[in-house]
Amino acid sequence: MNRADHSSNRSDAEVRSVVAGIGWPAIGADVAAHLQALLFQMEHSQWLPEAQLRERQLGQLRLLLRHVQSTVPHYTDTLRGVDIDGLGWEAFQTLPLLTRKVLQAEFDALRSTAPPPGHGAVVEGQSSGSTGMPVRFLQTAVTQFFWNALTLREHLWQQRDFSGKLAAIRIKVDEGRWPDWGLPAAAVFRTGPGATLNVRTDVDRQLDWLLREDPDYLVTHASNLHALAESSLKRGIRLPRLRQARSYSEALRPDLRERVRQAWGVEVADGYSCEEAGNIALQCPNHEHYHVQAENLLVEILDEADKPCKPGETGRVVVTTLHNFAMPLIRYELGDYAELGAPCDCGRGLPVLARIHGRRRNMLVLPDGQQHWPSMPASMWHSVAPIKQFQVTQTESGSLDVNYVMERPLAADEIARLERLLAERFGHAFRFRWIRVDAIARSVGGKYEDFVSRVV
Repeated sequence: MNRADHSSNRSDAEVRSVVAGIGWPAIGADVAAHLQALLFQMEHSQWLPEAQLRERQLGQLRLLLRHVQSTVPHYTDTLRGVDIDGLGWEAFQTLPLLTRKVLQAEFDALRSTAPPPGHGAVVEGQSSGSTGMPVRFLQTAVTQFFWNALTLREHLWQQRDFSGKLAAIRIKVDEGRWPDWGLPAAAVFRTGPGATLNVRTDVDRQLDWLLREDPDYLVTHASNLHALAESSLKRGIRLPRLRQARSYSEALRPDLRERVRQAWGVEVADGYSCEEAGNIALQCPNHEHYHVQAENLLVEILDEADKPCKPGETGRVVVTTLHNFAMPLIRYELGDYAELGAPCDCGRGLPVLARIHGRRRNMLVLPDGQQHWPSMPASMWHSVAPIKQFQVTQTESGSLDVNYVMERPLAADEIARLERLLAERFGHAFRFRWIRVDAIARSVGGKYEDFVSRVV
């Protein structure tokens, strides 16, 4: 779909009006009007050539760095004497990287002593700690505003019908039914009803709940979506009204999209975000790769020598938030790895990430020191035994622990077959320790990882 095609196929969503007697064209509340104004600008900016987007980013970056230079103690020495107005990309790329460890240790020095009053209330947040290193951070009403606008952009990109029913299975929610989709969608549009369920609910109970709720759209963690699809296939259950599944919070397993198609006949729309920086990249409406949300942040993909990667290369994800004046994150290394993509044929100038790989701790380490992200599709496990859930942990370079959930212990011949299959996929015949468990718990942040290395 090119730009013209996209513009002619926009959602005909009904905008919510707050003025009595005025239904169309609608007059929105202040917050809705502000969101619509930003969406209007981003409808134009997404089509700018990448060079023009970079020029706009640089202008906003200079505004941010002038603020940082005078109000953020951590950067006092780094930026002393730097000509911010004349700053170019080469000079920017010489600024030091900000690690999670530094963010954790120097919270007070990284906060601005004078956040602009117009940016609204400053609030403190904390990451889920799924990396084993939770970090505190500050955000403002402005940063939340951009998060909301980009959430709406994702709805519009995927051309969702706001009159449909949205089911959300996630962390920090209770089971409930709601009159609308909640913020930010309901601030701007008239929406259908919503329903929520906590992701820690047993998967079969989740599936029963989905059958009762019969939603048009489902949003949940990527691993939970996979578990639901597997349970649905096993039980022969379809979700008759479901139009699309939306995943977030975790890197997609390679077989997730196909399993969801097999289970329900719908596609998966994925998003890439973090609590500290908000929406980082959204799936292209036309492809399975992701567009960096360049209006809100800078994203660098760097190799191990801190040099920019080329399309097709995988490197570390480094972000710079462009609108957080309470605690600017400048060249912040998330701990994630992603593959840089080539420009997209959809016509958007927004940079492309071909794939999000996940954290360094999700990389398998071979005895010779080579590392790669292991592929262990559920179909491989199911071809051998009725394993409900698994998690592989690398405890040392030559050994792997496999925790698995199954109604009975694995037989000796099943273990032998699985070890052969895993050796083929991993490129090495590891020593295995097989441990049958009742359940594999999610992290505090509700995430689940099927492979974790303790040796990276």
